[in-house]
Amino acid sequence: MQPPEFAPLPALTRAEGEFIDRYLQVLDQVGRINPANGGDTYDALRAAQALASHSAALRDALALMHERGEARIHTATLTRALRVLDGERRSGRVTIPPAPPS
Repeated sequence: MQPPEFAPLPALTRAEGEFIDRYLQVLDQVGRINPANGGDTYDALRAAQALASHSAALRDALALMHERGEARIHTATLTRALRVLDGERRSGRVTIPPAPPS
């Protein structure tokens, strides 16, 4: 039995790949901090502490893109990369769930 085939990542520059990776790290930490997800204060505190370093890495990835002359964020390509890397599920942890029906 073979493992399931995953959709291939679109072609990205090294800086774009770094940008996507760091963005998802920030997203994961914000999802862990989200009070709508429950958990405890210690887990949220650790996520908030990690958020600071991940945010700095995201900033650095964007600065590198800018320095290399990558002036545009190619939305369609990077959106495909986010979908392949489970960005939709990961971003869902950041939002507030809908209110239950009354």
